[in-house]
Amino acid sequence: MRSRAADADSRLSLWRRVRDFAVPPSMIERATARRLVGDCAGACAAARIGLDVNLRTVANRHGRDLAARLRADLRHLAPDLLRWHLPRIAPDGLLRPDTTVALARYDPGSPGAGAVQLVARTAPGWADAGQRISLGLWDAADSGPHPDQRFRLDLHRHLWDVRRAAELGARSGAQRCPADVPPEGVADVFGTAAARPAGYAIDRWTAEAALLLRAEGRSSGPVVVRLGVRRRIVLHVSAEAVGSPATARLVAPEDGRRAPVLPDAATWVLPDLALLRAGLIEADELHPLVASALVPEHRVVVGATVPARPVLPRLVSCRGAHHRIDLVDGVLVALDHDPAEIRREELLSALTGTPLPCLRAIDEAHRDPECLPDVRARLDHGDAAGALDTVEALLGPAALLPDGPLRDELETAAQRRITHGLFRAGLIGAGPGPTIEGPRRHGERRRRSRHATAR
Repeated sequence: MRSRAADADSRLSLWRRVRDFAVPPSMIERATARRLVGDCAGACAAARIGLDVNLRTVANRHGRDLAARLRADLRHLAPDLLRWHLPRIAPDGLLRPDTTVALARYDPGSPGAGAVQLVARTAPGWADAGQRISLGLWDAADSGPHPDQRFRLDLHRHLWDVRRAAELGARSGAQRCPADVPPEGVADVFGTAAARPAGYAIDRWTAEAALLLRAEGRSSGPVVVRLGVRRRIVLHVSAEAVGSPATARLVAPEDGRRAPVLPDAATWVLPDLALLRAGLIEADELHPLVASALVPEHRVVVGATVPARPVLPRLVSCRGAHHRIDLVDGVLVALDHDPAEIRREELLSALTGTPLPCLRAIDEAHRDPECLPDVRARLDHGDAAGALDTVEALLGPAALLPDGPLRDELETAAQRRITHGLFRAGLIGAGPGPTIEGPRRHGERRRRSRHATAR
């Protein structure tokens, strides 16, 4: 059985990997630049998020007031921050597939109508190439998947809304609040305070449970806390706990069968805070909005970083001497062999001879380079541009890739992106395609481009 320390280390390793590859600095820079000029669609595109919302259709179906509130939320949405905080799975930290996450709830105002929710959706695992996300609206009449109660970001708007980002310090527990006290009886589950797992935000459970009940229209009652696949406890929050430092008490698990579930964002310590406390990440490596909240004294500088170029020229032991390999005119070449000698050696190699060590090193770099794990991780997390930058930094922009693991990875990534495009278009899989504008009004004429021609 795994120890709690091993589980905590595994969780931190996962989030360290996510912070390295899932939201690169170049994405943050582009998304922030578009958001600051009011270009919501451009910011979402930079963060690889599809915006499947048509405000005109929303106004027609749900009213102008709801459409205005939705427009305001989209204007203040930081899509790169949303991607930063969406739920992920082990072992590689990829987005949790086929999940619908509520971001905001809107009361339509009409009697009998259910609440409309702004949601973020992830693709199923077989169509998750590019790790793309889509934003859309969901209501009770929607045939799509229901928003997952474990991942309610409508109760944690500071994880995606720039207007609320300053709350992240207090809501994460980085800034101590009077209400940050562990529930009474928590020792019955975890034992002594020293035995409590570091990954759980136990001190925040009472306050977060009270916020959850308030959102459900209750002043007190049970709240389920999910600790693992088969481990759950129930907190009973009293009326005094709402808006006060009163604590909760533990009750029998069967009492919480129909109780609301405490979201994961409130159950666990914020990954960035855990990484900072463990010394596994520096403030410069955080998302700028996160760094401003968790490390207020830190000066945030937003800027893209270029993938580290390999140390060149590389030295290869060849025929009793150290020869150089470097990029020339966009191609990796052996500098200490003249072109005629290289042509002879390439011909010898084609005739099943043994090539020069320099040529073997170049061939190995093209087929199975040392940076392949980094390239593979970037492709898995959807950073195709970063993966190609890494390859070009090693092999040059004019390199031709022979058959081998590197070429296989790039071709597989391209094919999976085609599969995702077909899924988004609704051409394969059971999921619906992107939201359309809705049915035309009776009698409305279809507009045709003046450049259209009869065929």
